[in-house]
Amino acid sequence: MITVRGFSGKRVAVFGLARTGLTAARALMAGGAEVACWDEKPAAQDAARAEGLPVVNLQAADWSVFDALLLSPGVPLTHPTPHWTVQRAQAAGVEILGDVELFARTIAATEPAGRPKVMAITGTNGKSTTTALLGHICREAGKDAQVGGNIGQGVLGLEEMHGGAVYVLELSSYQLDLTSSLKADAALLLNITPDHLDRHGGMDGYVAAKKRVFQNQGKGDTAVVSVDDLYCQGICTELLAANRRTIRPISAGRAISRGVYALQGMLYDATGERTMEVADLAHAQALPGRHNWQNAAAAYAAALSLGIAPDRIADALMSFPGLAHRMETLGQIGRVRFVNDSKATNADAARQAMSATRRFRWIAGGRSKAGGIEPLGDLFGRVAKAYLIGEAAEDFARTLDGKADYVLCGDLETATVLAYRDAAASGEDEVVLLSPACASFDQFADFEQRGDAFRAIVAGLNHGVQRATG
Repeated sequence: MITVRGFSGKRVAVFGLARTGLTAARALMAGGAEVACWDEKPAAQDAARAEGLPVVNLQAADWSVFDALLLSPGVPLTHPTPHWTVQRAQAAGVEILGDVELFARTIAATEPAGRPKVMAITGTNGKSTTTALLGHICREAGKDAQVGGNIGQGVLGLEEMHGGAVYVLELSSYQLDLTSSLKADAALLLNITPDHLDRHGGMDGYVAAKKRVFQNQGKGDTAVVSVDDLYCQGICTELLAANRRTIRPISAGRAISRGVYALQGMLYDATGERTMEVADLAHAQALPGRHNWQNAAAAYAAALSLGIAPDRIADALMSFPGLAHRMETLGQIGRVRFVNDSKATNADAARQAMSATRRFRWIAGGRSKAGGIEPLGDLFGRVAKAYLIGEAAEDFARTLDGKADYVLCGDLETATVLAYRDAAASGEDEVVLLSPACASFDQFADFEQRGDAFRAIVAGLNHGVQRATG
């Protein structure tokens, strides 16, 4: 755990007692802060008490005594309406921040020789894969890489910082909204497509949140920016005009000068005097498809900024084991293969797995994002049958009507069992693909819990088949 510095003797209200909030509360207390923890869920309150954290009803508290509010990134800051804790804090003149901001201030309070390198990765899609991939490259190069943020461990739950460490952080737009002083040695922006618009008041707010990853950068820092969509192209142009840092454009679709790009799976480095071939990504089993070529280009460009040699980066790209819940093959029962793409929480993310699979039985649904699955219409011809779950099931059914066969299943277990039975009965090689194109919050705590549930259901099916045939 990282001990938070700069808050000794201060009183901090902590709202939201999931993984991030609990870790932040402990890290604040370790640094000498006095915390008052609260969550509207009784089970979360009990979990905090079990860990010895002080639980205080913030609805009845005097907010004038607090110096700061540590807000969970899942709690609305501005839209659709500010959460009541935000309103109370603003009325009392209390600063509002997130755990990444605590991390940033702890770095600032550390002697320069003891400060780690920070790699900050954001984008609508590909963040987790790129974060895990960059962490893998760093470790293969012998660096002490700590990987966390919006993936795996919360940032303050990572190991205590030191001068030789590299913190590779996935940052969501929610986290960036609560961060003001983070200075990333390398900041990566992978892509921007419409997402979380209700939480940011529209596209302008969402883009502004993503751009915050570059704030505070200066000479000696590196900005890695995709130029494969119009939003990122505009941001790249702005950064080039500012001329305060090293800019490394990346692309997975065209050749670019002074950057890193992939064409037909071949990764090229054009950051030097001459362009050189780096790696044939067709041989990187965990990085299939154009979207992963973009992830590889971004991770490569960031690794270069750390002084890692191109050949070592290329070797690490080949040995990358992949990411759980992202186009993850769980196994096969007979001629039926199961693929866990639970991390596909919007249509654009689902497109990646759907495009990589010729024909599949599609488990989709949950809490829908803006636009639903209509943008995937060109891929409906690949759907052998859709098994629809969650709040979005009926809306998705209307979109699919007349374009692909479907059945309303309600929950994930029903959908998985039906998909397997239909696939097994076909007598052909089949793929059952969980790629929901939705958030998970209607039935699961997060996409990880949803993916783990799918894994358990598949394991149960496999066990049942083995017993029946044994």
